Amino acid sequence: MTTATATQAATATQTGRETARELLTADDLLRLSSEGVRGELIRGALSETMPTGREHGQIVVKLVLRLGNFVEPRKLGILTASDSGVWLERDPDTVREPDVAFFSAEKVPPDERVTGYAEVAPDLVVEIVSPTDRLVAVNDKALMWLRYGVRLVWVVRPEERLVDVQRDGHPAVTLDESGALDGLDVLPGFSCPVREVFEG
Repeated sequence: MTTATATQAATATQTGRETARELLTADDLLRLSSEGVRGELIRGALSETMPTGREHGQIVVKLVLRLGNFVEPRKLGILTASDSGVWLERDPDTVREPDVAFFSAEKVPPDERVTGYAEVAPDLVVEIVSPTDRLVAVNDKALMWLRYGVRLVWVVRPEERLVDVQRDGHPAVTLDESGALDGLDVLPGFSCPVREVFEG
């Protein structure tokens, strides 16, 4: 075998290994998470994520508290935040990570213990635009949630202090600080002034 041929064979073998290594499963992602690797899985490919900053975390906590105070006393379902993944596709696997998600009691019994990823789509998802995010990418993720059966998505935009409300089959609506987040038919009766989401 010539040197050139040997090099080509080695390159092909290495490329094959890299391709195989890139096609991860949801179980692989859980294992990596336990090793400190944070990210999502998109059709078998790892998309690593980074810490999003204090403002992002504050908004997550505010929304979880407000939603929790409405959901838990009424036993309407469960809430998850940030690192909780949702397993959307198999072979290859896709696991996405909403900033906040609400699963109705009809989908997920509140007393059910799930140590891995949720395997049903949430009813409500909140995505918060971080300083390093591109808005178009976050909007694409919101549309993806709707395609998988999420009924209501709030895209929170801290820089502009706006929230985009998206529902399947409806035009997106942008709320400013004079408006209010409405649970609509997903959480009837829930309301939160937009300004409270951004207050320090």
